[in-house]
Amino acid sequence: MTALKSRSWQPKLLDAGCFQAEISSFRLHLAAEGKAARTVRTYTEAVQWFAAAHLRREPGRAGWEDVRRQDVQGWVAWLLGRYSAAYASNQFRALQQFFKWLAAEDEIPDPMAGLRAPHVPDRPVPVFADGDLPRLERACTGRSFQQRRDAAVIAVFAATGIRLSELAGIRYALDDPQRSDMDPWHREITVRGKGGKTRTVKISYDAARSLDRYLRVRARHAQAYRPQLWLGTGNRGPMTASGIYQIITRRGRQCGINVFPHRFRHHFSHTWLDRGGTEGDLMELNGWTSPQMLRRYGASARSARARRSYDRIMDNTT
Repeated sequence: MTALKSRSWQPKLLDAGCFQAEISSFRLHLAAEGKAARTVRTYTEAVQWFAAAHLRREPGRAGWEDVRRQDVQGWVAWLLGRYSAAYASNQFRALQQFFKWLAAEDEIPDPMAGLRAPHVPDRPVPVFADGDLPRLERACTGRSFQQRRDAAVIAVFAATGIRLSELAGIRYALDDPQRSDMDPWHREITVRGKGGKTRTVKISYDAARSLDRYLRVRARHAQAYRPQLWLGTGNRGPMTASGIYQIITRRGRQCGINVFPHRFRHHFSHTWLDRGGTEGDLMELNGWTSPQMLRRYGASARSARARRSYDRIMDNTT
């Protein structure tokens, strides 16, 4: 998945110059509010990019008090010409949070007051077709450390639909339940979601078996003492979320399937609803507090569910 529309990738300009002091203060503000490290980085880099690539090139922009709404509108128009609407909208909302904070902090007029984020077309993420998940599982068949680790990663994603960051953050300690997020016997995993909120999710028996096979080979890993569950090959240390993402996309390429971690989340939500699971339980399992997320994720295969419901409800042959 990429934000670029079809242009060669170029590194972002992040040298904000005279605008940096306020950006650094904004970063401190976000951290003090308990925002996730990734959120802090995303928001601050969006503001740095705006300052470096636009404001520093505009005459008469010596400080944030010189920024006009036309600057933001021009920047968003530039983003929409080169990136997806969703990406431009995310950048817009990051700038919006910055200017709200700046207006309250330094009593500077908010140049974004009244501006609306770019419209993002509703494009449901496709769920997996019949046979896709078995093909992914077969791509990891084997007894090597890498094969069993990758099989366990895919199995946990498929069984839970948890976020990439949540899966990457799972801890494991064989002899200390207080330091372990896993309870294989009861098929439960505790994950830390957005805002540091914890919740417990269930896994299937098949996923539990895949995890058990991985844990047996993990025990022989040179860095098995590490608290992080997922370890790298060649006795390397804990895997990052980026490394796990690469596992998923690489296994997908092996069997010709377009796979990324968030697709499992959409598929899990569709499968739950398709099999008659309640919406409230799905919100709990996915860590959602807003019904808006339920509608968004449930949209991935809503039409297919409706057609199957028609046959069940309208069938008059009995």
